[in-house]
Amino acid sequence: MPRPKIALDKNTIMIAAAELANEHGNDHVTLAMLAKKLSIKPPSLYNHFDGLPGIKRELAIYSLEKLYSSLAKEVEGKSQGDEAIMALSRAYLTFARRNPGLYEFALAAPDPADETVNDAGKKIVGLVISAIQPFGLKEEEAIHAVRGLRSLMHGFASLEQKGGFGMPLDLDESYQLAVAAFITGLKK
Repeated sequence: MPRPKIALDKNTIMIAAAELANEHGNDHVTLAMLAKKLSIKPPSLYNHFDGLPGIKRELAIYSLEKLYSSLAKEVEGKSQGDEAIMALSRAYLTFARRNPGLYEFALAAPDPADETVNDAGKKIVGLVISAIQPFGLKEEEAIHAVRGLRSLMHGFASLEQKGGFGMPLDLDESYQLAVAAFITGLKK
């Protein structure tokens, strides 16, 4: 019996591509694999995207928007400063753990000159800058702080995904201690 046809639109394709990335890794997001997952022929994807580069671009935007949404939801209602930074950092690591493929797409935008991709990334930076405002950093210092926090969060998430923490200590506790040390540094 033939499978019923699904309503194919960009959102349906993005969800399927995100599932592929999260389940099998970003290398498995190909036209052939995506078409197979959707039970369609690969040329049908060209009705919605400009080939694989178009899908990867949209996945980068989709990933950044999902990451932003996760961060914004977690920080909502939290006061700025310590509480907001801890909430952002927890949400960041949770997103990376739950969405390993999307997380990689959020980091590896296909074209750094793409304004839409950059705008999605700037929203995330804006959240972090808002969280660190109480520390009274000048603009340049704030950018350094954002880079430092991002490096801490990404470094931890990346090492964890690659199995880089072999000692039998609680990873969440290690992460919270690292973020707390970062916050202490901001206060000085």
